[in-house]
Amino acid sequence: MNDDLKAHIIEALNKGVRFDGRKLDEFRKVEIKQGFIKTSEGSASVKIGDTEVLAGIKMSMEKPYPDTPEEGTIMVDADLLPLSSPDFEPGPPDIRAVERARIVDRGIRESKTINMRDLLIEKGVKAWSLSIDVVSVNDAGNLIDAFGLAALLALRDAKFPAYEDGAVNYKHKTDKKLQLTKVPIPATVYKIGHNFLVDPTTEEESAADVRLTVTTTEEGKLCALQKGGDGELSVEDIEKMVSLGIEKGKELRALVR
Repeated sequence: MNDDLKAHIIEALNKGVRFDGRKLDEFRKVEIKQGFIKTSEGSASVKIGDTEVLAGIKMSMEKPYPDTPEEGTIMVDADLLPLSSPDFEPGPPDIRAVERARIVDRGIRESKTINMRDLLIEKGVKAWSLSIDVVSVNDAGNLIDAFGLAALLALRDAKFPAYEDGAVNYKHKTDKKLQLTKVPIPATVYKIGHNFLVDPTTEEESAADVRLTVTTTEEGKLCALQKGGDGELSVEDIEKMVSLGIEKGKELRALVR
């Protein structure tokens, strides 16, 4: 980022001003939609301001891993589509996409949102495998939180396809839904200069020294933390960022309900 622009952003933030008029701890308008991709087992779209992402769930029958013969599996993939930002290029997922997929995966996995034993069909032989794909449609900042929300909503929308005569029938969806035990919500807090803010625009993201994604359950308990950026964080910084992340997680969870 241009040093002059970063200095201008920091100067404005020091006065409690953001370029779009929001407060430092204020999210843009959040819009959600579920169940509109008929070829997937579950789907959702999330818009946060002008940022828009999609998530889809695909279920397949796989052999369980040898070390977890009584459990199914989940896998999260993130794709940063070139059409969503001039900064994204075609080709294999880059490190930014891999990191975002891992953040979403960790929140779902560590919160125990899904009981993996519920996915078992036959011990050591057959179990459901859930593929969670999240893609960017338009990047106007804060893809991490948008991806996390979209993945959760797609899981809540998902229904199992029919399993008949030892084969999956994708043309027939059953009424059986995934039983989610938790509602993990990510809220990423950014540090720019001495300021802490949420839901950054792309310009604010570029100016950030460091970020911390705080994923919490409905009880307000931490289930995952992920630091990003090259900046350093003091213990006091972490405490402030975690506290703000928990607070914003509660607000976002109210929308999901």
